Amino acid sequence: MNLATTPSTTTASEALFERARAVTPGGVNSPVRAFTAVGGTPRFITSASGAWLTDADGNDYVDLICSWGPMLLGHAHPDVQAAVAGAVARGTSYGTPTEPEVELAEEIVARTPVELVRFVSSGTEATMSAIRLARGATGRDIVVKFAGCYHGHVDPLLAQAGSGVATLAVPGTSGVPVSSTADTLVLPYNDREAVLAAFESDGPRIACLITEAVPGNMGVVPPAPGFNAFLAETCRAHGALFISDEVMTGFRATAQGGWGLDGAIEGWTPDLMTFGKVMGGGFPAAAFGGRADLMAHLAPEGSVYQAGTLSGNPVATTAGLATLRLATPEVYEHLDATAHTIRTAVSETLEAASVPHTVQTAGTMFSVFFREESVRDFAEASQQDTAAYAAFFHSMLDHGVYLPPSAYEAWFVSAAHDDRAISTIIDALPAAALAAATAGGL
Repeated sequence: MNLATTPSTTTASEALFERARAVTPGGVNSPVRAFTAVGGTPRFITSASGAWLTDADGNDYVDLICSWGPMLLGHAHPDVQAAVAGAVARGTSYGTPTEPEVELAEEIVARTPVELVRFVSSGTEATMSAIRLARGATGRDIVVKFAGCYHGHVDPLLAQAGSGVATLAVPGTSGVPVSSTADTLVLPYNDREAVLAAFESDGPRIACLITEAVPGNMGVVPPAPGFNAFLAETCRAHGALFISDEVMTGFRATAQGGWGLDGAIEGWTPDLMTFGKVMGGGFPAAAFGGRADLMAHLAPEGSVYQAGTLSGNPVATTAGLATLRLATPEVYEHLDATAHTIRTAVSETLEAASVPHTVQTAGTMFSVFFREESVRDFAEASQQDTAAYAAFFHSMLDHGVYLPPSAYEAWFVSAAHDDRAISTIIDALPAAALAAATAGGL
């Protein structure tokens, strides 16, 4: 791996992007990868190791997206690689039950308040299935969600969603029938009065309320103190189910996920939870789980049908199991310390350059909003200087640091981020802060 920090060329990435656009919509297989929000050519990555990415032109970057969260241990961890190689050698898919899926389920149950787990292949499937289960178990139809919270590209949940929907400023949900969102109530995040009003109006018809344990798809927006406990209590009082979406935060924010930041301390539990990203160890894997009496409504025991040919894939579950077993208390201590060092350096450098900003954090996750005030909901997250972020992003990229190509995403670190990686980030900050100060659009 070369030590140069300024990319000398992007010719190969540009050529690959041109080829990709001829055969793939927008040249990408997930919208935010296209750099639409920040401009420029997306980098085509050919390999990764530890905290570093290498693109098709041979340029190296410190990785601060970590595959959007899953790479808790860093890229190509030798023990995970060895476990995966062993699994592949035994076959890649059987369509039958396997031991690794049982072991991974046991690991998830041991770390969280869920009693039973069902595996799927993506976070979207996990939230879709959890909502179907909630509707089946309650006999109700209405789903309550929050603006800016992203729960996958499920039709009823794309209403005022975060992640790529926010990044690309998609004005609505094109392709989604009005009937699909007719039973979705969208509320402002962190707004207790709005929640109470919704349940006062429609309580007997509300099947569930779903929220990210800590929203990370409009940037990291922590729940106000006691907010998640309030949601759990309100749902229980009205006979609705409380679904905590931990696809992003699960085993990432803490060893117990976002629930470890408040639920484990305050003594409340969700009725259902969804997981993804870290639990797949970099492979397409996700899960949903909850109380045993609720999960018993799923086929083959109950009448709520859910299935998947590749659910619980032996290679994916082996990767996830290896990752969770290696995610020791020492790993989380390192993640906390690394995240603290980086976010402090970012804030101090932006402050020195007089760039309005606020840094928000949840466990090992954090994000930087280019606005002075703290952010409590999606409306406030939308009131930031995206032009300043784009300039900041490209300067960091030119100096060998790969940030999320969107102002509405969380930043992630790994156990492999060492002194060299941190130094590269810190060295890149002054020029990036100056670029943001110059380009600010507010």
